[in-house]
Amino acid sequence: MTSQSTITPIIKPRVEIRYCSLCRWLLRSAWLAQEILSTFNDEVGEVALIPGEKGQFQILVNGELIWCRVADEGFPEAKEVKQRLRDVIAPERDLGHSEASPNR
Repeated sequence: MTSQSTITPIIKPRVEIRYCSLCRWLLRSAWLAQEILSTFNDEVGEVALIPGEKGQFQILVNGELIWCRVADEGFPEAKEVKQRLRDVIAPERDLGHSEASPNR
């Protein structure tokens, strides 16, 4: 008799960066993807770069919008993306030098 064990896969969050290809925002998107993967290599399952509509620049985590160029009035700094992403996927995690508090 053989023993069959069921392994439940751990599903990690999916980050989507939707960018306007007409506006040539791919490089900015790829840079932010690299920053996310470098910081959250154990917590994030994937980062997808998705060409979007004219003028679009949005970052979503499992479908939840965490940054919108229009609503947030511009492009994010990597620090701000990391903080918003952390608040969704790992709120207990300390980001070290990327924390918002100037007293650290």
